Amino acid sequence: MKTILEILKKAGGWHHGLYLRIENPPFMALVIEATDESGPCGLPVLSIAHYGEQNGDLMRDPEMCFELGFAAGAHLTPFYFRNDYLGIEQFSRTIEGDNYVFDRHLYDQHEKFAGLWDKNLSRQGFIEALARRGTRS
Repeated sequence: MKTILEILKKAGGWHHGLYLRIENPPFMALVIEATDESGPCGLPVLSIAHYGEQNGDLMRDPEMCFELGFAAGAHLTPFYFRNDYLGIEQFSRTIEGDNYVFDRHLYDQHEKFAGLWDKNLSRQGFIEALARRGTRS
């Protein structure tokens, strides 16, 4: 997720309470926010989502959650995917009781989708939209 990492860098970096909303018509706004919870490996979590609306309700299209790691350089590791329009909610990495649960097949799907999404965000100009229009909190 090089595009998201570049956006974070340009917006001043990760911090508790981080909330970025980047408008970039005609695309859905991109929302990046730090959550109050740690990820499955105890690292900080970023939620990244596009939101639509249906019958007055906000709909994630999609939302992915990533752990933000800094070892060997900043990187994002996925563990959660949700798309409200399709009724999908998936955890590829999680803690159940005292056990770390890792679904390799689902994790690979999340990695592949995150890579495609990252390329789309770059091509759609979200980095430039941040510079052009600023952010709202």
